[in-house]
Amino acid sequence: MMKKIKVNDNVLIITGKDKGKKGKVQQVIPKKGKLLIEGLNIYKRHMKSQSETQQAGIIDKEMFVDISNVALIDPNNNEPAKVGISELKDKSKVRINKKTGEVIV
Repeated sequence: MMKKIKVNDNVLIITGKDKGKKGKVQQVIPKKGKLLIEGLNIYKRHMKSQSETQQAGIIDKEMFVDISNVALIDPNNNEPAKVGISELKDKSKVRINKKTGEVIV
């Protein structure tokens, strides 16, 4: 199965507290439809001490974002794009920008 958003893609958050911010995808969980975006969707978490080296306290932690709340930024024109899947003549699948029809690398 071809994923529409992959690791190292640049995305734009379209809803939520970080609406309008751009970031790079660090991790994708396709079965749950979740993404981890570098430097965005940060929440404070109260952590207990896990070992002698790690201190307890309040830390800032990046949380997962639902895949429906982001839009892929097309690297060809640096604008948010709707992504589709197309099959080439050699039976390989590629991602395309639905508006322009160009292949997204």
